[in-house]
Amino acid sequence: MKKNELLSNIIWFVGMLAILFAVRHFIVSPIQVSGDSMLPTLENKERIMQLKFGEPERFEIVTFPAPDQPGKSYIKRVIGVPGDEISFKNDQLYVNGEMVEEKYLTEVKKDYDTTNPYTSYKKPIDASTYELKTDFSLKDIEGIDTTVVPEGKVFVLGDNRPISKDSRYIGLIDIKDISGRVKFIFWPLDRFGLIEN
Repeated sequence: MKKNELLSNIIWFVGMLAILFAVRHFIVSPIQVSGDSMLPTLENKERIMQLKFGEPERFEIVTFPAPDQPGKSYIKRVIGVPGDEISFKNDQLYVNGEMVEEKYLTEVKKDYDTTNPYTSYKKPIDASTYELKTDFSLKDIEGIDTTVVPEGKVFVLGDNRPISKDSRYIGLIDIKDISGRVKFIFWPLDRFGLIEN
């Protein structure tokens, strides 16, 4: 093999590695779902693709480093973006005073009612007791001292509300800390496809 041809092949190979590295770190990356907090939308051990650029939009699913568990990541749905006033009344989401239907929860909410709501907030009273709030807004949540989502933050919830550890318990999430916006399931094959918001 000629020296020029060898050099050309090496440059091509290094260039392809650089492109793959850039795509993996700046454009899209695969991740695996861990846990049940996003059921029924995402299942434990599913493999998904996330976009690593762009501002998160309301109802998009995002990943971010777990603020209460170093080295781990959470995957949740953005419910409130900067400027949004968020509240729940009679198990219904209200954004800026208007009721918003959460279509991704329609099926799972059938076994719940206003006395046993799908979305509630366990407000801590002390280390071992809490007050169950079935109607609540941002200002009711411990550690969130505002009525609207501030600039640079988002309010996130898991789709499996009865078990999810989310902004009700870990607070608002910094937009700059969001690792990616989840768009696509690629494994298992029977779940292959785009994720609707």
